[in-house]
Amino acid sequence: MKLCGDKLIEEERRVIANNRDYNEKFQYATNRIKTSKYNVVTFLPINLFEQFQRVANAYFLFLLLLQLIPHISSLSWFTTIVPLVLVLTITAVKDATDDFFRYKSDNQVNNRQSQVLIDGKLQNEKWMNVRVGDVIKLENNQFVAADLLVLSSSEPHGLGYVETAELDGETNLKVRQALTVTSELGTDMCRLAEFDGEIICEPPNNKLDKFTGTLFWKDKKYSLDNEKMLLRGCVLRNTEWCFGMVVFAGPDTKLMQNSGRTKFKRTSIDRLMNTLVLWIFGFLVCMGTILGIGNSIWENEVGFNFRIYLPWDQWMKNAIFSGFLSFWSYIIILNTVVPISLYVSVEVIRLGHSYFINWDRKMFYAPKNTSAEARTTTLNEELGQIEYIFSDKTGTLTQNIMIFNKCSINGKTYGDAYDELGHKTEISQKKLSVDFSFNTLADKKFKFYDASLVEATKLGDPSVHEFFRLLSLCHTVMPEEKNEGELLYQAQSPDEGALVTAARNFGFVFRSRTPETITVNEMGKPVVYQLLAILDFNNVRKRMSVIVRNPEGQIRLYSKGADTILFERLHPSNEALMCTTSDHLSEFAGEGLRTLVLAYKDLDEGYFNKWQKMHHHASTALDNRDEKLSAVYEEIEQDMMLLGATAVEDKLQEGVPDTIANLTLANIKIWVLTGDKEETAVNIGYSCNMLRDDMNEIFVVSGRTVLEVREQIRKARERMGTPVCNGHVFSEKNVTSKLESVIEETVMGDYALIINGHSLAHALEADMEREFLELASMCRTVICCRVTPLQKAQVVELVKMYKKAVTLAIGDGANDVSMIKTAHIGVGISGQEGMQAVLASDYSIGQFRYLQRLMLVHGRWSYLRMCKFLYYFFYKNFAFTLVHFWFGFFCGFSAQTVYDQWFITLYNIVYTSLPVLAMGIFDQDVNEQRSLESTRLYEPGQFNLLFNKREFFICIVQGVYTSIVLFFVPYGAFCDTTRDDGTHLSDYQSFAVTVATSLVIVVSVQIGLDTSYWTAVNHFFIWGSVAVYFSILFAMHSNGLFAIFPSQFPFVGNARNSLIHLTVWLVIIVTTVLCIMPVVAFRFLMVDLKPTLSDKVRYLQRARRKQKPVQHRMRRVNRTSSRRSGYAFAHQEGFGELITSGRNMRFSRPTPVVTGKSMLSSTSWIENLRKKTTDTVSSFGSEKNIKL
Repeated sequence: MKLCGDKLIEEERRVIANNRDYNEKFQYATNRIKTSKYNVVTFLPINLFEQFQRVANAYFLFLLLLQLIPHISSLSWFTTIVPLVLVLTITAVKDATDDFFRYKSDNQVNNRQSQVLIDGKLQNEKWMNVRVGDVIKLENNQFVAADLLVLSSSEPHGLGYVETAELDGETNLKVRQALTVTSELGTDMCRLAEFDGEIICEPPNNKLDKFTGTLFWKDKKYSLDNEKMLLRGCVLRNTEWCFGMVVFAGPDTKLMQNSGRTKFKRTSIDRLMNTLVLWIFGFLVCMGTILGIGNSIWENEVGFNFRIYLPWDQWMKNAIFSGFLSFWSYIIILNTVVPISLYVSVEVIRLGHSYFINWDRKMFYAPKNTSAEARTTTLNEELGQIEYIFSDKTGTLTQNIMIFNKCSINGKTYGDAYDELGHKTEISQKKLSVDFSFNTLADKKFKFYDASLVEATKLGDPSVHEFFRLLSLCHTVMPEEKNEGELLYQAQSPDEGALVTAARNFGFVFRSRTPETITVNEMGKPVVYQLLAILDFNNVRKRMSVIVRNPEGQIRLYSKGADTILFERLHPSNEALMCTTSDHLSEFAGEGLRTLVLAYKDLDEGYFNKWQKMHHHASTALDNRDEKLSAVYEEIEQDMMLLGATAVEDKLQEGVPDTIANLTLANIKIWVLTGDKEETAVNIGYSCNMLRDDMNEIFVVSGRTVLEVREQIRKARERMGTPVCNGHVFSEKNVTSKLESVIEETVMGDYALIINGHSLAHALEADMEREFLELASMCRTVICCRVTPLQKAQVVELVKMYKKAVTLAIGDGANDVSMIKTAHIGVGISGQEGMQAVLASDYSIGQFRYLQRLMLVHGRWSYLRMCKFLYYFFYKNFAFTLVHFWFGFFCGFSAQTVYDQWFITLYNIVYTSLPVLAMGIFDQDVNEQRSLESTRLYEPGQFNLLFNKREFFICIVQGVYTSIVLFFVPYGAFCDTTRDDGTHLSDYQSFAVTVATSLVIVVSVQIGLDTSYWTAVNHFFIWGSVAVYFSILFAMHSNGLFAIFPSQFPFVGNARNSLIHLTVWLVIIVTTVLCIMPVVAFRFLMVDLKPTLSDKVRYLQRARRKQKPVQHRMRRVNRTSSRRSGYAFAHQEGFGELITSGRNMRFSRPTPVVTGKSMLSSTSWIENLRKKTTDTVSSFGSEKNIKL
């Protein structure tokens, strides 16, 4: 370690097993994790610091300090401190509650039990007490407590199987293997306790797929890599026990290194309000300065005439000092332009919106009894401004369940459902599936709806039997049968598990395997096949084959793989069948199914023996072994006979394509960031209609070096054409440039970008990130594959930084936590991969399809309501406050208030608080159905059109105009007006009551005009507030209160004496009309001449209120075979060699080696067939998909 500033930087890690004293010298992190922000000591200072980052809170604190100075304050200090403390307390309680849940989650994880080897014995210890260098024992289905070096396991050769869903979203099993020298330790506690190996390795980092280190033990050193490590967050599967040595613990583990920090999130409206408060404060200073200067001039020119009976205090020095004090007095009086009740009201409205989300039964997921939850109450309106969605794939878009859906056998398709008349019908939940009761070993969860395939199997159709025999033999699945008949398949990929399960249900049950044999129950009879060779999958071959010998001694090769690969290796006699099968493949692919072609070949003994020698020579070659093996495989995989094709459905969550279509129509860009394989992600892209064959081009960036990636990105941009104007992409967007940006990126065509994790690492470097972002921004769809959790967060941060766009990240696993924390809005799905994503999220939902309702309904309404609330709130307070400004010119700039002090106190708390709250909580421009149908209604939030600096300026102008009318109309009317008895009406108190009454009526009528959705609550609050005003007015001006508190209620009898005169009511009516009529006229003209989309939808809503709404659904695009053979692409290399070597078997014997010879190629007729079926035979590398 070296010291950098005050922090130790670890350059390499040295750990000795079972030696805590030595390891503690390096001060390595313990295994305790902490995702909460506060503790008991730090909560108050940190939370107050965060809250005072709000400019308004600091502003009110400053005003409070001013009000404590009696010489300048005309208002009591408690009028500010009480609401300020209330706001700070409510926010602090909410923050503390949120953080307490994070603390509980941390405690739950930290207190998990782990078996640690201490003093030669296994002892139960909490996870947080595990230390670097400890040897711990894991059992099957247990989570890995820390990053461990595998020492030994229950499986042969120190093998162990882990599920890494928490890290990369994949549920297929990964193999980890201990070093041979440590695997011999077994379960011997004495030897494990004496193990004192030293590991020297890389320092903690976030690279999930890489580990470099060296083990020194018994004067020897052994190389360590990622295959020897078990990472925190993995789950041990199919392995009874495993011992491991802790290398990284707690925050140093790769999972926590990828988690990111909990960030303080604020909405764009919060940030805008901070700016506006600064503007208002500047405006307030200007008004105070004008009035202060006016006071100095007035005192100097006029005021000295009044000092005989209004003498200055002793400390008053001159007119300039008087103006200085008046400046501060007016700052206090005019501070109601931004009352603190604004922030109380904002929090109440947000709380109400959060409860609406929590109570929405249409976002309740019954199968898991999960409702939507707003886990924070401060971000609701941001849901209505999202421009980019970053989504995980596995468990978010998909259920991670593969289903054997259809197949083609010997030119006939199976899988469609038919009624009694033989007509094809839709498959629904009510449809009865095929009865598999004839097969006692069938998987009860398997569903199939075409009874003709079962009948063909029962009747012994040779092609059908051979088809399912191939599926039961050609795979690398590991079976587990703890009880008789209870089979559990551990598949390398979900597709492979689905195919073997299908064969199982149709009577060909894969029961067990050894390195040399495969046992299958065929229609109830056990058959043992001799396994002669596995020709394993790789990304070039795109196929997998097995060679087996049946009990009759016949040798046969079975193969499955991509259609474009296997079709080239078929015998010419298959031409007609291949044409038919190709049509079926196109049909399956058009339905979004993942297809695969099956073929076989009979081998004679002599040919097999010759091929064995070639295979042995290639497998023992020292140079170019992989190339030589591929050539040998190519020799034998020729002139095969076509059996048929399978079609597997990668089961999407319900409603995913429609949700993505609606969100796309709402001008929202969706990027998929997944740790899964490229082909799997691409297939899901097609299933979701994010990728389509009618797209202009699909770019694939897969370079391994910086130069390759840069060149591929530039080639992609050249193919798209030079953008007309893209300088705005990296500048701060105003409304105009934002509109241009969106139009440009949409009009340029339908493009898609697919990039893998290695390439993305280079693309995110400082000198290339802008080029990458510009390319990605011009694509309709972006899919990032094989990305780490940290890379997900980096992509989100890149868009936030340069696009200035509001982002949302959605996921369901621990590998999504980092991007969920980074995005403006984080949404967690209560999925199969634990609750980590939900605990880190701002909102949680049960299914991806609920996202459109969360955004298009709740988010849009929240944004609309908040904007209307802010516009009205600023308007009513400017109208209320600026009357003091005009009055200052007529009262000698003496800081005298226009209104009674009680009216000033109650105006924002009682008279106008509830109506604006009702509008902010309940208002809606159109109903929820129209919100979902008219997706363009979402765009104003993205462009920030409803409340921005321009709208703020307009509302200020309206407020200034209203204040002028409120002051000067009564002032002018009262100059020469008399009462009915001939006495003057123009006393100060009557003027104050008239202006206050006019103000309350005007703002009440105005909010009535602003309300789009009337409820009983709105009516009660608006008109009730007017009634409450008059009730309180007459009560405070009553003789009774004056008799009790004469100094507090000086306006005795004024309301009664003023409001009985018709003149006063005429003034109030004229004032109201002058304030409201311009607004009514302007809005009428705008709706008639330039209606917004919301106006048009409201008109249609009223016109069709009695009609049944029409559902608009996206037309499904039937594609050609771009998604064929997704299984072959998604398969992973290596399991075949593992099986045939016997390293994963408990009882292994030497595996026989096989041979073979080459066959004639048949390409000419293939070329002819390709010309006939150009629309049906294509691959992922077709002209639509440009491999750069």
